[in-house]
Amino acid sequence: MTARGRAAACAKGRRKDGMLVNVKRNIPFSPPDISQAEIDEVADALRSGWITTGPKTKQFERDLAEFSHTTRFACFNSATAALECALRLLGIGPGDEVITSAYTYTASASPIVHVGATPVLCDVAPGSFEIDYDQVAGLVTEKTRAVIPVDVAGVMCDYDRLRAALESVSGKWRPRTPREELFDRVPIVADGAHSLGAVCHGLHSGQAADLTTFSFHAVKNLTTAEGGALTWRDIPGLDSEELYRDLMLMSLHGQTKDALAKTRVGAWEYDVAFCGWKCNMTDLQAALGLAQLRRYPGLLARRREIVERYERGLADLPFSLIKHYGDDFASSGHLMLARIEGASQEFRNAFINEMGEEGVACNVHYKPLPLLTAYKALGFDIADFPNALAQFSNEVTLPLHTKLSDDDVDYVIAMCHDVFARLSAKGVR
Repeated sequence: MTARGRAAACAKGRRKDGMLVNVKRNIPFSPPDISQAEIDEVADALRSGWITTGPKTKQFERDLAEFSHTTRFACFNSATAALECALRLLGIGPGDEVITSAYTYTASASPIVHVGATPVLCDVAPGSFEIDYDQVAGLVTEKTRAVIPVDVAGVMCDYDRLRAALESVSGKWRPRTPREELFDRVPIVADGAHSLGAVCHGLHSGQAADLTTFSFHAVKNLTTAEGGALTWRDIPGLDSEELYRDLMLMSLHGQTKDALAKTRVGAWEYDVAFCGWKCNMTDLQAALGLAQLRRYPGLLARRREIVERYERGLADLPFSLIKHYGDDFASSGHLMLARIEGASQEFRNAFINEMGEEGVACNVHYKPLPLLTAYKALGFDIADFPNALAQFSNEVTLPLHTKLSDDDVDYVIAMCHDVFARLSAKGVR
């Protein structure tokens, strides 16, 4: 039986009288995968009496660093906060420019605005979800303080190409602070929200960019309900412990001691070094993360199985699927992005609606930033980003999560065939 045949059979059920009937399933888009291990770890935190930033958060940071093969991790209440703190570490503020992709979620760009800098959007390469590395070089000015590439769907960017592009215009780099002087080009601050566990050219996500942020939001591969983290590669002259202390200060009002440190006898005394923010991760969040991280290799393996099942089952449809695995790279398998070749936005939108009627929740990743009100108000026009618009116009994201059974995936595949055929027969293009 062909892949389509197996999928179609799976989409059927039998009544007791033996008659075949359609059985509509309910396939959510991205529910969290919570096991008894997570429940037990959170319960342990609750029983411990320590629920804010404490021993579990510090252990989670150490475990993340070991998993990602980096020296240190700093955890926060969101990836957005992590990215903002990364920009502040570099001294980025008013009068500065930061380049990021036009094809991403707002959280890649809004921290640039938060620190008072000016976002500069770069188009993606033709037929790609990755930032156009050649175009980046042309956008660098003497005001450029950082570039934020985005690992869309868990596929790492080509950081070798990006570094080479930035090195080609290194003459425009004007470091202003001692920390910036450690770089011989514009620093790369990766939005790795999707890519924990990905590998490219022998480097793990977290090792390739100068600094990398991750998200542990409820829909991410590894969740702490809400949460994020920042790590960095070993850079000659960069003191990781000093960097970590600065990040902790930022996350806790600029206070020189956190609650855990103040519990030691006679250790109540503290100072506030500057007016910081409040964006620390709690031990309740970290408890979820600790259990998730222990399970994570198995979760990544299951995601790969699902991706490969989609690739086989959709091979006879005009769907261009994002490539998650290759000879020298493996993504985290976060999102199943598909472009319906030759289709209009009308067709794509109708496809998503029809799939919903069949019980399959689909999504779109992403609406390019220049289509959003906030970025239109900043002066961006989608006409300047034709490749991002082309990627968006016919993109649909299929369910990809570890609560899916093989039968669930086959049902999604069967519905993709049925809905595509149905819309095509109606003349929708």
